[in-house]
Parts: sequence; structure tokens; C-alpha cells
Amino acid sequence: MKLVNDYFQKEKTNSLARNYMDACSNPSFKKFIDQLEIDEKLLIQYTSLLEDALCESENCQKCSSLAQCPNQIKGYAYTPKKERNRIIFSYQKCKKKQKAEALISYQKNINYFQIPKEIALASFKNLYQDSKARIPILKFFQEFMKDYLNGKKVKGLYLTGSFGSGKTYLIAALFNELAKKNVKSCMVYYPELLRQLKSSFHSSYEEKFETVRTSPLLLLDDIGAENMTVWARDEVLGPILQYRMDEGLPTFFTSNFTIEELETLLSSTGSANEKVKAKRITERIKQLSTVMILNSKNRRNG
Repeated sequence: MKLVNDYFQKEKTNSLARNYMDACSNPSFKKFIDQLEIDEKLLIQYTSLLEDALCESENCQKCSSLAQCPNQIKGYAYTPKKERNRIIFSYQKCKKKQKAEALISYQKNINYFQIPKEIALASFKNLYQDSKARIPILKFFQEFMKDYLNGKKVKGLYLTGSFGSGKTYLIAALFNELAKKNVKSCMVYYPELLRQLKSSFHSSYEEKFETVRTSPLLLLDDIGAENMTVWARDEVLGPILQYRMDEGLPTFFTSNFTIEELETLLSSTGSANEKVKAKRITERIKQLSTVMILNSKNRRNG
């Protein structure tokens, strides 16, 4: 029996060696294992697994995006590592996976109310560079970041202008940059906030309202696009703005309307009393923010 066992053991060893030599005829495989700096006697025992690891490593080098990852586990590569007298294989995160998780990490500092994914991932490096209209706004952001991070009292921005000019994207890029520095903020598509508040009167109304009202930084996006009602003006927008004005909390707005146009919209009936209430809202906006205009090409049409 011992002779038989010795024979099969020898054949197995020869077979492993042949497989290893065949694999080494591939220059990519040879380069891959040379980088591991592991003794050949050990490598011979793991040829097929090393070939799998090489395949996934090459996939990573050619990968165009995390969504297109062809590896067995998306965002991970099968990776060998020597441990004592054996090789351990494990799944290691690729660079794109690490970057995606870093994005998720900073996004925990931001509360979103119906903000599109493209806006949630906005960044200064992805801004269109063909519009001089953005330069004053970017300078404002630069000063704002410096002063805010140094603890100075600062105003937000009321950014008005043409439809699809990138107003929301610009402010979202600023908020994302500050989120990376652990600054908490809230991005709100204002018409959706009103809808959510209406639907949560008997459940989470106070929680949602407080999240928006007390956020260290706040973006009220597309203000003026909502269905104007007395409730929305006097019970939602007014108290939010008053609290933030009292507490000195920077507040940002985007709108397709100038402040004067917004004031007209907020005066629901046009009566003298309604005009006073509308004026009170726009005065608070002016106290909270600097008004700037962005007229640019409509990016939503490509």
C-alpha cells in the first residue's frame, strides 16, 4: 500500500509542477507571481487559484467603472498573501470601491429631501468650465468656506437665474466639500418638503421640520416652484427662516424667480395684509443670504 501511495503522491506532485510551468509560460502570470516574492515550492500548490487572482487583477486594471466590474464580487479583487507555510486568498476592495465608500462616508453628514443622485454627488471638479458666469459664485464659495470654517458669522446665498443653469449643482458641490470636513447640512427640494410635511402630520412632522429648521447649513432648492399656500408660507417657511435668522445659521436658496418676483408669488391674494406677510418672508431671506444671479446655458438639455 505504501508503494501505491508514494506513486500517486509523486504523480500528483508532477501534475502540479506541470500545471505551474504551463501557467508560467504566460508572461502576465509570471510577472504577477514574481511580485508576490513567494517561494516556487509553495506557489506550485496554488496555480489555479493564482490564475483566478491574476484574472481579477487584470479586470481591475481595465475596469471603467464600479458598475461594470466583472469580478466575482463587484468592487473586490481575489488577492493572494503568504501566511507562514501557505498562501491565503481573500477579497480586497478595489480603488473604485474604496472611493465609493469614501463618498458614502461624507454623505452621512448630509440630510437629503428628494435630491437627485447627480446632485448628491456634485463636486467642483466636475463643473462645466465654459461659463464665466460661475466665477463670482465660486469666489463667494471660497470666501464662505474660509470664513465658516474659521467660525465667522456668514450669510448664505440666494441664487436665482435661468432654468437648468446649474444653480443647485453649484451649491450641492459646496455642501459636499464641507461635508468632507464633517460639516452637517441639509439639502431640501422645497416643493417635496412641503408634500412630505403634509403627509406626516400625525407621524414624523416634527422630526422632519426640526431637521430642516436646525441644520447647521441648509439649502432650500427651487423655492417658488411649489403651490403657494398660506400654510406653506406662514407655518413652514416663515418659522424656518425666523429660527435660522435668530440662530445665525447660513441658509442657501435656489429659485427661478428674483426675490421681487418671489414676494409677489408669496402674496397669495394680493391684499395689503398678504403683501405685508410676503414682504416679511423676503426680508428674512435678505437677512440670511446674499443675492446672486446665474444665467447660463441650460445644462439639462445636454
